[in-house]
Amino acid sequence: MNTVYSIGELESFLIAILVLFIGHSVNRHVAVLRKYNIPEPIVGGLIVAGIITILHFNKVSLQFSLSMQNTLMLMFFSSVGLAASYKLLLKGGSKVFLFLGIASLYIIIQNGVGVGMASALGLEPIMGLIAGSITLSGGHGTGAAWAQTFQDSYGINTLEFAMAAATFGLVMGGIIGGPVAQRLINKNNLVSSYGVGGNHHQDHPDLVTYDQLEEDRVTAKRILETLFALLLCVAGAKWFGGFVQESGLTWLKMPDFVYALFLGVVITNITELTRGFKINKESVDILGTVSLALFLSMALMNLKLWEIFDLAIPLLIILLTQGIILAFFAYFVTFRLMGSNYDAAVMAGGHCGFGMGATPTAVMNMGALVSRTGPSPQAFMVVPIVGAFFIDIVNAIILQGYLSVIG
Repeated sequence: MNTVYSIGELESFLIAILVLFIGHSVNRHVAVLRKYNIPEPIVGGLIVAGIITILHFNKVSLQFSLSMQNTLMLMFFSSVGLAASYKLLLKGGSKVFLFLGIASLYIIIQNGVGVGMASALGLEPIMGLIAGSITLSGGHGTGAAWAQTFQDSYGINTLEFAMAAATFGLVMGGIIGGPVAQRLINKNNLVSSYGVGGNHHQDHPDLVTYDQLEEDRVTAKRILETLFALLLCVAGAKWFGGFVQESGLTWLKMPDFVYALFLGVVITNITELTRGFKINKESVDILGTVSLALFLSMALMNLKLWEIFDLAIPLLIILLTQGIILAFFAYFVTFRLMGSNYDAAVMAGGHCGFGMGATPTAVMNMGALVSRTGPSPQAFMVVPIVGAFFIDIVNAIILQGYLSVIG
């Protein structure tokens, strides 16, 4: 029987920050991690998760109190919305639908690979969908929801497989995105149109870089104003989600972070059109970057790596194959169809993130890149909007199509 130690709220928050410091320190001393832009939360999170796994096998369990994790995620997506002015949306709107088409095509391929390999390895074809877009493009939440569906409709218990596959995908997506994008940037001599280094906010006040090293000139008043706007989006998203649930408006039911993102878009564009008050983009940059870093740190330090150890070898083979195929798809297809430029390379790295893990993983990949190679505001608009909203709808439609064939 395991001895369980409960870690308090404050102590858990301190450990989450420590995870980031560990990742930063390791990246600074390990050249290969720095070269391929492996995100700091992935590095620090895996180290801490590894320690927790060792303790687990020695009959010691740690339980963190991470009540802020969901709020931090909503704050980050709110910052994405607050950064999306109508000028930026008009400039890059068509790219959203192009990227959605590419991501949708990959989901079809991803499920084809999963079902085909599952059948070849002697597993139920449904297990191929679990090791396909259900968990890899959908994440833990989608995996849990479909596991319940499979239990009710087919009498197959897939929950443990789903959680393990989603965990594996989260890690794999964070590992492959940086090397893929960096290889594209180096091979094609690509540079950000905003340049590398320097103070981007001085030359482009409306630019949101999500660069942890960017020097920002903000005041306490601007931070408070922006924090108010972010928390307004968070509170509004939770209220709207509850309203949709209670009203039975199933056609409006979406994850809370989608509501938060679109509330941010509404607020920032209303303030720009009325010109009575303007959201300070440097403050959005700081708070969005901090929220994302802390959210990912909390998510990764809470990983149960031993769930991956419990994977059946055939399922592990499928997942490794999925990671390799996504890397090649992002490198040869996503990059070229998105324009073969710097923004396309960053979006290819982002595609690796949410094609194997989740939208925050995609943004983490892109954030690690732009910190070294320069801003890509188009990528930070296109990838989160597709990954946070449209892809879930497309994923559900494609999955229903596969189930009608194999079910």
